[in-house]
Amino acid sequence: MKTVKTLRFLLAMSALLSGAVVGVQAQTVLKIGYATSPTSHYGVGSTVFCEEIEKGTSGRYSCQQFPSSALGGEREMIESVQLGTLDLVNTSTGPLGNFVPETRIVDIPFLFRDYDHARKVMDGPIGQGLLDKMNQRGLVGMAWTENGFRHMTNNVRPIVQASDASGLKMRTMENRVHMEGYKTFGILPTPMAFPELFTALQQGTVDGQENPIPVILASKFSQVQKHLSLTNHVYSPAVLILSPAVWAKLSDADKAVFMAAAKSGSIAQRKKVNDDEANGIAILKNDGMMVVEQVNGQTFRDAVAPAYAQFATEFGADNIRAIQAVQ
Repeated sequence: MKTVKTLRFLLAMSALLSGAVVGVQAQTVLKIGYATSPTSHYGVGSTVFCEEIEKGTSGRYSCQQFPSSALGGEREMIESVQLGTLDLVNTSTGPLGNFVPETRIVDIPFLFRDYDHARKVMDGPIGQGLLDKMNQRGLVGMAWTENGFRHMTNNVRPIVQASDASGLKMRTMENRVHMEGYKTFGILPTPMAFPELFTALQQGTVDGQENPIPVILASKFSQVQKHLSLTNHVYSPAVLILSPAVWAKLSDADKAVFMAAAKSGSIAQRKKVNDDEANGIAILKNDGMMVVEQVNGQTFRDAVAPAYAQFATEFGADNIRAIQAVQ
């Protein structure tokens, strides 16, 4: 009798351990990377996405986050997702045009009027069409998140009008549309991967940089930059991209969970952008930055106008007008 009880106990433990092993094997941990800190807008959006997929798949999928460019710059992370060595990236569109040329259209300076206009474009048929283009080039574009309207900082002088930016050596993203646009302001664009930027500013390798308020806050650029001008010169979308290798393994039900999670992440990321925009200027002033809040935007629009002929040739005048016409 004792032997039988012992045997039953051993069988029960074996089944329990076997179930635990199956449970462990059934969970897939996805690696997601982004350029800024865990508390930034990218961190907030990525965390909500990860929480939603874990909840929606009853723990069969979870995430390991790699913030602060731990896996390289955005260009490297996009390439890794394309190759399947990284599962997910939450990235700006800055370097995305190197992989999906059609997405460069959203990087045209002064294309978007405000956040409401930009979000309607990205969430509508035009934005969906660009996501579809990603899918044709080895990237699964899940949802548009957000980086924000970009502003200029530098260590030389306040920028009130376009001529004030002339001659400044400014770090730009590895993005040809940005660089061509900024040249019209007289800026000397210096493409540089984001992980190198803080040190470059600290050492004076470049005079300044341009980024949205949430990035300026999260990256603590107030420690290495004196002047901030609210130029709003480019709206910078961001996008949550999944590796096709992961997508191909998902059931239809899990695909629906992932897409819904991406949308939830987008909403959370945009809310964080809103919050940073509302509170960030006061924080940066308190940190010692001198802020020009009233910039002569018309001088910048006038300066960049000639470049629109080139943009029309590259992207199609009708496509540019379609974005501008969205209400």
